[in-house]
Amino acid sequence: MSLLNQLSQIGKNLASLGQARMLTLGGVGAASVALIIAAALFLNKPARETLYIGLSGEDMTQISLVLAESNIDFASGLDGNSITVPAGMTSRARMLLAERGLPSSNTAGYELFDKVGSLGLTSFMQEVTRVRALEGEIARTIQSINGISAARVHLVMADRGNFRRGEQQPSASVMVRTGTNLAPRTANSIRHLVASSVPGLNVDEVTVLDATGQLLATGDDFSNSNLNRSLSIVQLVQNEVETNIEKALAPFLGIENFRASVTATVNTDSQQVQETIFDPESRVERSTRVTRENQTSNQSATDTPATVEQNIPDQGPAAGGAAGPQSSELAERKEEQTNYEINSKVISTVRNSYTVEGLSVAVVVNRARIADMYGGAPTEEQTAAFLAEVQTLVNLAAGVDDERGDRANITVMDFMASELLTADAAQGGFGDTLKTHIGTIINAIAFITVAVLLIMFGFRPLLGAGKTAEQAEDAVDDIGLELPDFSPAAMGGPGAMPMEGFGADFGFGEDGDSELEMEESGSFNRRVKEGPERRLARMVEINEERAAKILRQWSSGEAA
Repeated sequence: MSLLNQLSQIGKNLASLGQARMLTLGGVGAASVALIIAAALFLNKPARETLYIGLSGEDMTQISLVLAESNIDFASGLDGNSITVPAGMTSRARMLLAERGLPSSNTAGYELFDKVGSLGLTSFMQEVTRVRALEGEIARTIQSINGISAARVHLVMADRGNFRRGEQQPSASVMVRTGTNLAPRTANSIRHLVASSVPGLNVDEVTVLDATGQLLATGDDFSNSNLNRSLSIVQLVQNEVETNIEKALAPFLGIENFRASVTATVNTDSQQVQETIFDPESRVERSTRVTRENQTSNQSATDTPATVEQNIPDQGPAAGGAAGPQSSELAERKEEQTNYEINSKVISTVRNSYTVEGLSVAVVVNRARIADMYGGAPTEEQTAAFLAEVQTLVNLAAGVDDERGDRANITVMDFMASELLTADAAQGGFGDTLKTHIGTIINAIAFITVAVLLIMFGFRPLLGAGKTAEQAEDAVDDIGLELPDFSPAAMGGPGAMPMEGFGADFGFGEDGDSELEMEESGSFNRRVKEGPERRLARMVEINEERAAKILRQWSSGEAA
């Protein structure tokens, strides 16, 4: 039956129901829609709302007392740091608690200075207040990290004295409370946050632990040691080389048809090299020194020298007098000194990186894959040629250096069939599952109930009415209507209406009771007790064409 025929049949069935049944069907439909909407609103409406989360034990106690005094129903969460109230009471409860100053956070920041007066405050009190404010601000910042519900920070600031020889370094300790296990990266992030917030604080001087007393990060942790950094660099190099090999071999071998393993020898020592280079070819005149010295010396004697002539008697003094000896000396000296600067270059190199000193690469190839590539069992020459190509790719991808002593080995072996072993995750009990899906179950039951009501009171009467009309037509057709005897004798007098014979042809008895029996997946009995006019109207409703045909035959019989 096509869609148009079905729609027309439904229209006929609706028309045959009558006004009363149509109103009943409309009422059932409206009630079903209203029931669905009400169930959806009731089930989706939260029964309770969260008032506050992340409360401390003291706040929980005080808030519970205030809500109990105000006759407001409340319940604490499973985590022990949250409070829920009935839906619609959240605003009233928060206003009531705000009047009492709740919840009151024990973590105070720079607002501590708002309560400090300008008079009567010693330097020690100022320092203590500053440290408390800094601790509170850092704790607030840590609490804003996802997963951390509470945090407490202790700072030990450096006490600088005038008569101290050694300088004291600041330190810090942080305790956090989380709902789940804190990741190591988060603990390291907290350490760096605290170290950056305090002047002069080193990251190694910050300790982080959780509320259970478990140490999360500290300065002497293995993860912060030089050995761990060296191991991390070695693993990074090995993983990088393995990844390069997989990228080179995966396109034609497939990721499941080979395995690569790399062992790297890496030098992670820190080096500091200082080098001075002199260039004798490049010189610059730095200074010049010139020294000149002139020395003049004159010597003469005024005394007469002793001679023989002075000892001869009767000899007068020498004429004109003899002068003494005389001498003259002149000395000149010049000295020039030039200083030259030789060009020099000083190079200081600090190396904190790593150096790969050797690589050992092992690659295992599946023998079945090679056989598939050659379409059968490959020969030794084909296998050797294939392995040579793979060897070349591996050497290039891994950066194998023969001079450095690197080695790469390619082996062909039969792989075992891999089986994926899956373990069923631990599942909760029936009660937990029922509690989790109780809302879905109620929704499903409500929709099933509405669907059953629609079928029973809606679609079933429509289909039943259609089938009743069709079966009534079939019953009338099977009866084989014939024109009854409408003679005055048979009718019991002139002008009498032949209702007995006419009704008999439609399945009505002569005693005024008509019974129409139809069988379809059971029995459907219908008894009609009506007068002659109503019986005639019912006959016309059952089959108008048949009734009109009989009336025409009856009229033509009377005319004849």
